[in-house]
Amino acid sequence: MKDLVKYIVDTLTGDADVTVEYADDKPTEIVISASKDDIGKVIGKQGRIAKSIRTIVKAASGKQGKHKFYTVSIVEKDGDNETEDKAQE
Repeated sequence: MKDLVKYIVDTLTGDADVTVEYADDKPTEIVISASKDDIGKVIGKQGRIAKSIRTIVKAASGKQGKHKFYTVSIVEKDGDNETEDKAQE
């Protein structure tokens, strides 16, 4: 799942970090860290791209045969001020 999201985000920005956080040995959250200049490209107008990424993650997790529920978070990786766009799917 990480590779899929990394491919999408790299296509949009060219430079962003994607990590997967685990709880109870299960992947639960995908965190996309983008620079201040690129975060708008990842979120998109009115959050359309972020919503599309979440939809793709939901569809791909169902395709794996196991319905894993992921939370996709988008954070700014510059400085101490972190901007988060967080929603659950």
